[in-house]
Amino acid sequence: MMKLWQDKLSTVFFAALTMLWIWIIGMQWVSFAKTIWLPETTAIVIAALTITAVTEALLPIRQGYRMLVQFLLILYSVYSLLSTHGNAVPSFVTGGFLTKEIMLLFPYLWFAVSTWAVFLFVARWTKTKSRVLFVTALNVIGLAVLDSFTRIVLWDEVAWIAAVGLCWLVTNHFNRFRRRFPQGWVRLSKSPFKIVANILVIISLIIVAGVNMPYVKPTLVDPYTAWREWNGVPLSSSGITGSGTLYESLTESTSGYGREDNNLGGGFNFDYSPVMSITTDERSYWRGETRTVYSGTGWTDSADNQRSGSGVDIGKELTEETRVFVPTKTLEQSVTMLNDTVYPVLFGAYTVRQLDSMDDRIDSDRLRWVADRAELHLDEIRNSDYPQSYTVTSDVPVIPIEELSTKTFDELYSVSIDKAYLQVPRNFPHRVKNLAEEITAEGNTPYEKVMLLQNYLTTNYSYTNTPDLTRKKSDDFVDGFLFEIQEGYCDYFSTAMVMMSRSLDIPARWVKGYAPGRAAIPDYPMADGQTMIEPESYTVTNADAHSWVEVYFGEYGWVPIEATPGFSMPILTADSDADPVMNEEVEEEKEEDVTTPASSADDQQPGWVTPVVMAALGVIVLWIVYILWRMRIRFRFVSARIRAGKPLTAADKVIAETERWIRAAHRRGMVRQEHETLRESVRRWTTSHPELEPLLRALLLQFETARYSPAQVKEEQWRSVQHDAEELKKTLKGVRIVPQEYLSS
Repeated sequence: MMKLWQDKLSTVFFAALTMLWIWIIGMQWVSFAKTIWLPETTAIVIAALTITAVTEALLPIRQGYRMLVQFLLILYSVYSLLSTHGNAVPSFVTGGFLTKEIMLLFPYLWFAVSTWAVFLFVARWTKTKSRVLFVTALNVIGLAVLDSFTRIVLWDEVAWIAAVGLCWLVTNHFNRFRRRFPQGWVRLSKSPFKIVANILVIISLIIVAGVNMPYVKPTLVDPYTAWREWNGVPLSSSGITGSGTLYESLTESTSGYGREDNNLGGGFNFDYSPVMSITTDERSYWRGETRTVYSGTGWTDSADNQRSGSGVDIGKELTEETRVFVPTKTLEQSVTMLNDTVYPVLFGAYTVRQLDSMDDRIDSDRLRWVADRAELHLDEIRNSDYPQSYTVTSDVPVIPIEELSTKTFDELYSVSIDKAYLQVPRNFPHRVKNLAEEITAEGNTPYEKVMLLQNYLTTNYSYTNTPDLTRKKSDDFVDGFLFEIQEGYCDYFSTAMVMMSRSLDIPARWVKGYAPGRAAIPDYPMADGQTMIEPESYTVTNADAHSWVEVYFGEYGWVPIEATPGFSMPILTADSDADPVMNEEVEEEKEEDVTTPASSADDQQPGWVTPVVMAALGVIVLWIVYILWRMRIRFRFVSARIRAGKPLTAADKVIAETERWIRAAHRRGMVRQEHETLRESVRRWTTSHPELEPLLRALLLQFETARYSPAQVKEEQWRSVQHDAEELKKTLKGVRIVPQEYLSS
C-alpha cells in the first residue's frame, strides 16, 4: 500500500512539473503578444493557461470530466475578466443567456479555447525526449525570428524557454527512468539531495559558461538586413501606429519623444514618421519638458512636481517663470499634429507666453501652466485625446553674449537660487567634478566656463545612436559616458553638460523636446504659381526628438545650450551696437545626426542576470568544495604514492593509515621508542590505558596482516583501519596521557 502511494505521489509530482514547464513557455508567448493584444485578451489567455496547467496537474479525475471542468472554468474566467475590464457582457438575471451581448464573448473565447487546445496537445504529445527537444527548439526559433524581424526584444523570453527546455528534459528523463527501472528509482529516490545537487551543478555550469562567452560580431549579414541595405531601405520603420501603452513596447528601440527618463542610455533606430508641422517665422527648438533631479541613471522628477501648475485661459498671457531683464522677440507658431500620439505637453519655442488658439478636441480646463518650468501641460492624458492643432506665442530672448560673458558669479547669483538646479546625487563620482574643474580652469566667468564645457564635449566625444555599452563599468550614467563609453547621442551629452555645470555651482536643467525639423521644400508648383507648402513650415519627425541644456544666468534668465556635436542651437544674439540677428547653421543638420531622448534599456543587462549568475557561481563553488571533501581520503596518500612511484595497493594504504594514527598518538603523548616494534608499543600503551586496548589491538592486527601476511589485503580492510583510527583519535581526546610513565618503562 505504501509503495503504491509513493508511486502515485511521484506520478503527480512529475505531471505537475511538466505542466509548470509548459505554462512557463506559454507565458513567454504572452509576453510577446501583449504588445499587440488588448489588456483583457492578455488576462484571458493567462487565465486559460493557468486553469489548464493547475487542473491537469492536480485534478485526479478522468480526462473527459477534467476537460469539462476546464472548459467551464475558462468560460467563467472570460465572462468575469471582460466584466472586470468594463466590457459589455450578457446579464443572466435580466436578459437571460441568449442575448445579443453574448456574441461579444466569442472573439475572446476563441483566444481562450485556442490556448487551452494548444496546451493540451503539447502536454499529451511531448512524452518522449525527441518531442520535448522539438517543441523547445521550435519555440526558441520562433521567438528568435520575431526578435530579429520585429522591434520587440525577446532575449529574456528565449533565455527562459532554453532554461525551461533543459528542466523539462531532466523531468522527462527521470520520469522515464522511474517507469522503466522501478527498483533503481526507489534506490535513487533515497538520495534526493544528490539528484538535485547534480542537476543544479549542470545548469549552473551552463549559465556561467553562457554568460562568459565572448561577444563576436557575425561574420555574415542575415539575408533580410542585406536585402534592405542593398535596396537602400532604412532598417528602422515607422513604429508609432497608434497611441498609448498598446504600442509603447513596439517603439522601445526607435527614436521618439521619451516618456521614461530615469533609465537613460542604450541605443535606438531612427524613425522618420512625421509628428507635427510647425509654421513660424524663425527656426527654433520645440521645447517640451524639463527635468531637475538626477538619480545617477537618469532624471527622476516626482509626479507631484509635474502635476502642479495653474489654469490656462486661451488668449491671455501666461505668468512669467522668472523676471528677465533682456529684450525679447515675439514669435508665433502654428502647430498641426501629423499623428495620433498623445503627449503630456504642448510644444513651443523657448518660453511660451500665450496660448492663442486650440481646436475643440479637448477642453482648455485640462491645460495647466507650470511657470517655474515654463511647461504647458495637458491633464488627464487619454488615448487619442490630444489637440490636432493649436497656436502659441513665445518670447525669444535676445542674449547680449559679450555682456553676459563678462558677468562674474557674484554679479549673476547675488540673490539666492533654487537649490534644485544644483542637485547632485550623494554618490556622484568625484572624477566628474575634477574633470569639469580641469576643463574650465581658464574660464573666469560662469558663461566662459559653460562654453568651455560645451566645446570639450562637442570636440572630444563622438555622436552615435548605437553606443558600445560593453565599455561601461560605472554605475553612474554621466561617469560611464565621460570616462568609459565616450560616445553617444543627445541624452549622453546633455545630461553630462547639466551635471558638470552643477558640479561647478552653475544652475542648469535638462530639457527635452524636438529639434527644428526640415524646412519644407516645394515638390512642384500649383496651377496658379503657388507652392504646395510655404517655406516657413517645418516638418518634425520622431527622428527629430532631442534633449539639450538650459543654464540659468541670473537676470539673463535661462539660456539654452547645445552640447551634442552636429547640432546648432538657433538663438538670438545682440551686440551693443548691432540689431538682433539669428545665429543659424548654414545647412540643415543631416538626418543621421538627429537623435532622441527615448532610450532603450534592451542593450542593458537585465536586472535578474546578476543574481542568477551569482547563484550559479555559488552552486559551482559549493560543488567544488564538496568534490574536494569527497577526495580528501585520496589526498592522504599523495605523498605515499610519490614515494612508492606506483599506485598504492590496499596493503600500502593500510600501512599509510597506520603511520597516520601513530603520528596522532604521538601528538597526544603516546611516544613510540626507536627500539620498539609496534606490537611492543601497543602492549605498553594498553597497560597504561586499558580503555584503548580494543582499538589498538584491532589496528595492530590490521597492520601486521598488511605487512607480514601473504594473504591479499582487500579494499575494505584499509577503510576499516581508517574508521578505527578516527575512533582512536576521538577516544584520545578524553584520555589523560602522562608522558613520564613511558620514560620509566
